[in-house]
Amino acid sequence: MHIVSVNVGGPREVERNGKTVRTSIWKDPIEGPVRVRTLNIDGDAQSDLRVHGGPEKAVYAYSSEHYDYWRRELAIDSLPWGAFGENLTTAGITESGIAIGDRLRIGSVELMVTQPRLPCFKLGIRFDRDDMIKRFISSGRSGFYLAVAQEGELAAGDPIEIIWRDPNAVTVADVASTEVGSPAQHLLERAIAVPGLPESWKRRLRSRLK
Repeated sequence: MHIVSVNVGGPREVERNGKTVRTSIWKDPIEGPVRVRTLNIDGDAQSDLRVHGGPEKAVYAYSSEHYDYWRRELAIDSLPWGAFGENLTTAGITESGIAIGDRLRIGSVELMVTQPRLPCFKLGIRFDRDDMIKRFISSGRSGFYLAVAQEGELAAGDPIEIIWRDPNAVTVADVASTEVGSPAQHLLERAIAVPGLPESWKRRLRSRLK
């Protein structure tokens, strides 16, 4: 498991359906070590802090293994790293292999897995597709957010080490699956009991309990 690319980007304004939208979903790969702080990676910034960023969404990771799927699914030949707005493009780690609350060490940084991504309409803007959000959620390829437990530096090529496994063993894929169809009640209960899952997600899951 390792980091394939580190990607950052700041706010920009784009036109969509006759409206101007401010977004930071465009990210570009950077070379060399970069500082990771409590709220973001140096050189990165969120546009709308009401729904993006914060300690529980400081860093977003997405698997490089998903890129081949999206190239086929969207009939896109070229898809650069960072295309999904991720800060860390990873190899060897996917939603089914990592659990909420797990702790990772990358370089001198320690991170905690907090939640899958629920994309907003800006993902559709990035790909110029009105159906992109639906496709993204139904694909099961959500990626995951990370909280920064210890600030430090990391770089592309750094290995990813899982230094602690949450004993609840509720994976990112488990939580993301609750957004598709009718989730099993026992899964909702297990996920709600995970200390590392943010309260916003727990409220969402409690609303699905019968």
